[in-house]
Amino acid sequence: MNLEVKGVHFEVSDHIRDTIDKKLKRIDFAKDLIVDQLFTLTKTKNGYKVECTTNFRWGTSAHVGVDTVGLMEGLDILFDKLAQKVHKEKEKIQEHSSRTHEAAEE
Repeated sequence: MNLEVKGVHFEVSDHIRDTIDKKLKRIDFAKDLIVDQLFTLTKTKNGYKVECTTNFRWGTSAHVGVDTVGLMEGLDILFDKLAQKVHKEKEKIQEHSSRTHEAAEE
């Protein structure tokens, strides 16, 4: 899985990168399904905008984003949303492949 972390209007520190790496363990259940992820952390006038685009190996992509005052709290919320989104996408694929498999047996 390719990972890119980009900061807009501020420099992304090693601490922030380490935090993202640690939080990525929450979606380890689907790491073989993900091709790449792009995190964009934008400093705004009122706080931060934290976004992630996830590209799956079957060509679908998912985008989640959060506007927040604190960067670390924004990352927490983002990873909650991201884990739900990845889980939902994985279920869709498993559902689809099981239906395809059942149809082939008939």
